[in-house]
Amino acid sequence: MPEPTKSTISVTAQDPKKKKPEEKPEEAVKDGASKKKDEEKEGEELSEEDLQLKTELEMLIERLRVCCFAQPALETLRTLIRTSTSSMTSVPKPLKFLHPHYPGLQELYETWPVSDNKSLFADILSVLAMTYSDTQPRGTLRYRLLSAALSPSKQLSKPGSWGHEYVRHLAAELGEEYNSREFDEEGEEKTSEENRVPGTVDDLRTLAIECATFLLQHNAEPDAVDLLEELEIVDRIVDIVDENTYERVCQYMIRCVNLLPPPDDISFLRTAHRIYAKHNKFPQALSLSIRLGDSELIRKDFNAPANPSMKKQLAFILARAQVPKEWLDPEDGMDDGESELPEDFLECLSNARLSAQFKEFGKELSVLEPKSLEDVYKSHLENTRSTAAANVDSAKANLAGTFVNAFVNAGFGNDKLMAKAEEGNSWVYKNKDHGMLSAAASLGLSLLWDTDDGLSQVDKYTYSSEEYIKAGALLATGILNCGIRTEADAAIALLSEHVENKSVPLKTSAIMGLGLAYAGAQREDVMALLLPFVADDGVSMEIASLASLALGFIFVGSGNGDVASTILQTLMERDDKQLDEKWARFMVLGLALLYLGLQDGSDATIATLRAIEHQISQTAVVLVDMCSFAGTGNVLKVQELLHYCDEHIDKTPKEKKDEDEKKNDKDATPEEPPKDDTFQAFAVIGIALVAMGEEIGSEMSLRQFNHLMHYGEPTIRKVVPLALGLVSASNPQLPIMDTLSKYSHDNDLQVALNAIFAMGLLGAGTNNARLAQMLRQLAGYYYKEPDCLFMVRIAQGLVHMGKGTITINPFFSDRTIMSRTAVAGLLATLTAFTDAKAFILDKYHWMLYFLVPAMYPRFLMTLDEELNNIAVTVRVGQAVDVVGQAGKPRTISGFQTHSTPVRLGTTERAELATEEYIPFAHVLEGFVILQKNPGWEKEDKMDI
Repeated sequence: MPEPTKSTISVTAQDPKKKKPEEKPEEAVKDGASKKKDEEKEGEELSEEDLQLKTELEMLIERLRVCCFAQPALETLRTLIRTSTSSMTSVPKPLKFLHPHYPGLQELYETWPVSDNKSLFADILSVLAMTYSDTQPRGTLRYRLLSAALSPSKQLSKPGSWGHEYVRHLAAELGEEYNSREFDEEGEEKTSEENRVPGTVDDLRTLAIECATFLLQHNAEPDAVDLLEELEIVDRIVDIVDENTYERVCQYMIRCVNLLPPPDDISFLRTAHRIYAKHNKFPQALSLSIRLGDSELIRKDFNAPANPSMKKQLAFILARAQVPKEWLDPEDGMDDGESELPEDFLECLSNARLSAQFKEFGKELSVLEPKSLEDVYKSHLENTRSTAAANVDSAKANLAGTFVNAFVNAGFGNDKLMAKAEEGNSWVYKNKDHGMLSAAASLGLSLLWDTDDGLSQVDKYTYSSEEYIKAGALLATGILNCGIRTEADAAIALLSEHVENKSVPLKTSAIMGLGLAYAGAQREDVMALLLPFVADDGVSMEIASLASLALGFIFVGSGNGDVASTILQTLMERDDKQLDEKWARFMVLGLALLYLGLQDGSDATIATLRAIEHQISQTAVVLVDMCSFAGTGNVLKVQELLHYCDEHIDKTPKEKKDEDEKKNDKDATPEEPPKDDTFQAFAVIGIALVAMGEEIGSEMSLRQFNHLMHYGEPTIRKVVPLALGLVSASNPQLPIMDTLSKYSHDNDLQVALNAIFAMGLLGAGTNNARLAQMLRQLAGYYYKEPDCLFMVRIAQGLVHMGKGTITINPFFSDRTIMSRTAVAGLLATLTAFTDAKAFILDKYHWMLYFLVPAMYPRFLMTLDEELNNIAVTVRVGQAVDVVGQAGKPRTISGFQTHSTPVRLGTTERAELATEEYIPFAHVLEGFVILQKNPGWEKEDKMDI
């Protein structure tokens, strides 16, 4: 089959233009064409074969003018065009020789009566029109549709029979025609008589389906998807893909999602989901349902497979995404649902095995031994002066030690300072007042996910007479239950009684403990406990805001109407003075988290927020808007957020007016003007939040942050490092590392402080040697600045988090699914850092534990169908994007072969090294169940 690939050449482009005004006869057209050929150095001499072909074609054209010879002449013309062969760079000979006759043939066509012959003639003209595409746009499509209209009785030849280039040409013209009609509303009225393309939009779509079918059969899946997307019928691709093409089509569609505007992105995901569901690819379908956040689809996908091992694998995927267990219950009632799900499914769904498996993983990697603070600091390598120790605030150093110890030994439950401390020698007592709260809570982090052993260890601190220690124990209870669902439901049982406590530390710890323990669980009973605190005007702003944040954690991305309306009501009813407080930002964040990833779902709330007269409404609008589009890579949203950042010109006069009033007040947050520009700080974080879901977008955002750092107001500058940390959490890229290193020496201590913390976020759980070295240098540089030194220690703890086995990157499953609970945790932590002096460096350092929902082991554990660990050889390398590439290219590069369990970096991917086992999951990450390949052993014996 000839496949001409280049049909428009310079000859065709200029001939008609020259000849049109003079309206010369056909012979003159031929002369013009031949002159042009001379210029092209093609010469007049044609080979004998070409001359013969040319003469034959001219004779056929003459015959078309005689009625009785018309049909055989058309048949012969069709055969000649279809069977012509040509090189990839030149136009097929028949098209070349017929090109000068095209205007004459058009005139002849108009004189023919309606018949099957005229339909065939139109079909041939449609092919010839390719050579006139620049002077007579959409001629190919026009004649194709005329041909179809003239021959309703007889089956028209498929577009593919004219070759690949013809189909591509037709596809391009279909898109143009469809867009012009859409543009003109009723396109036919506006186009001129001769150029009018016949047929309705339905005719265009029917033809598009034919072209797409051909393209799919010839390995041009992206072209087929693009064509159907242009004609807005991408959902119909489900019926034309087969088992050979669906995988490539879905991969391409999923990669397109980040580049499409809403609602096209959602329709692409739904279409890809339907294709996967149709071809029984359950894990792929489920991961798309999770991205869509559609409980109905998730329930269907989970119940679709009959194989129990596949169901367990799906349960692991749901547990990783923190999908509420209630979503899987049948609609008729909860009780039946619980009895239906067997024990082992529930165990997978509730993440109950996570702690034991994580410790097993640590044992395999030989990192089970607890690390001391000195192992992390390596202070003998710091180039500090000997007198430095005298200037260090000892309480502050101990407090930093609390966090470092907790983060580094997180999940292993065997650290020397807290979990395995000797009786009466616990690190708690080396801290003062509010430091004790964080120290007691650090036990929860050390025993992370270990609900059995953990609760008994924390329990002894709940009886302490010291109020702060007791409060810390409540927070620890919440932390260690984070992401784990147990039947005992210990967190609510232990914390609910303290929610009503009169003591503020106990009350706030119990509220936040519930928020962390049930993050993403969407539990109505916890809502009933916490909602009254948001609504009650009598309680302080601190308690109302933290209750609001806890509800944001629990109902993250659910768009829950009750919680949203209560928070909105509170924002409207509270006094201006209360809304001026530093806590208001957490109340607004609680509201924003409800709409995480819901895109247009937050429109009504944003409209309501705009009606609030207080300045907090501006911050609220920015937060809700950016959370709605988190991880979508939506370019328009990024532009909108950038616009908020350039409003600094108006702020200066206000600030100058109020400067005198502010001189005595160190904490500027409650004053009006700074509140006024808080929204800018969140807009900067918002840019990172929206862009981080897509590689190109996140790279482009780095340049914007650079500009903001150069030209932004202090409010904006201090938040830029945090945005850099968010865009690349647990993924230490060199350019970002160097940028943050530069910012960490900034004259503005706020900027330096946030840059140091962002370095911790950037390398969280990676053990990155370069970052560790940078932080050691900073420890020497800031040895006289207790606040900065405290932050350097925290960052060191984060870099060595879980001894290099834990990640805080919110994306999983090959970086396609965004964990909403992880984003909620990161955002809450960054919100505390928008005013570090008022929160983290004051007595609210326990807010660093907001990172807990984002913490998850970065491992690949392979299990057999009985869920026992098995060692399998796997290749681990840098993930390579192979979407749309021909053949079956390698999906990883620079790989190393390991035996499972293995540790996976943020941008790494794993694949099985042999075919001995077949994985149930489509992405080798987290827990993967393997099935023995029945054909493997036979091959093995043959080799022997």
